Amino acid sequence: MVAIEIKNLTKVYSLGLFKEPVKALDNISLTVSEGEIFGFLGPNGAGKTTTLKIMTGLNQPTSGSILLFGQDCKKPTVREIMGYLPEQPYFYDYLTAREFLAFYARLFGYKGGVIESKTEVLLKMVGLEGARDLALRKFSKGMLQRIGIAQALINDPKLVVFDEPMSGLDPIGRREVRDLILRMRQEGKTVFFSSHIISDVEMICDRVAILDKGRIRAEGKIDDLLQKKSITREIEFSVSNPCIIPVLGSFGTIITKTPERLLISVSEDHVEQVLEIARQQGAKLLSLVAHKQSLEELFTEKVSGSDKQ
Repeated sequence: MVAIEIKNLTKVYSLGLFKEPVKALDNISLTVSEGEIFGFLGPNGAGKTTTLKIMTGLNQPTSGSILLFGQDCKKPTVREIMGYLPEQPYFYDYLTAREFLAFYARLFGYKGGVIESKTEVLLKMVGLEGARDLALRKFSKGMLQRIGIAQALINDPKLVVFDEPMSGLDPIGRREVRDLILRMRQEGKTVFFSSHIISDVEMICDRVAILDKGRIRAEGKIDDLLQKKSITREIEFSVSNPCIIPVLGSFGTIITKTPERLLISVSEDHVEQVLEIARQQGAKLLSLVAHKQSLEELFTEKVSGSDKQ
């Protein structure tokens, strides 16, 4: 089943009289299947947050639509199946973790023992059961992020939407959030999150879309996107004659060089020729490694390329 269907979505902001309007989103379309972890990538100002705000009903599109499990995202009933954590949430920080989650549970109509059981389950899930009676103002950034995720799950949603959930976290905090997102997928939830931290996306996402200047530059499974690029070889030599460096470098791209060492990237077609020339010139082969394009390289290519359009 299709969880999210974005159709020809456009958002134009008016900046007032005598100023050119800004097109934050330019006719974007994509679909997300139920049970997927979908990464929405893009640099700052790409239009990621605008898309998420329209999806959650906090903003209105200029044209186009977003369907969530077949329902228009503008319908209030959609909120019952969605959880959301914005990039910069505001929490009333004199509440304890338990009071905070109980407040959100009451907003969804839960009462009595149900609130208590849900609160305890979620605190344990995000690793905060030991801080249940600690005021949020005493929480670290990572703890606040985890309690924010817990509130997004208080209604047991089918769809969870996060805006930059790893932003500002240390490596341990990012790992904890990644683990939580993977657990959500195991429970059958669909997770849609925006990010500019490429390594995290590459680790956990089933599919991604790269957004820049309001347009989708690439979309699909990570492996499929990267397989479209040929594999190159990174070859490292120990060189006794520095004059050979520009000769070998002419067959590919010099990554690093010193008077005694050279690391170059060459296509598979030129590997044998480079090795033969190096042997004839007395260069010693130190390593030869296949190099496949990373998601970060693809991201940089797509975003840099959009500047020329």
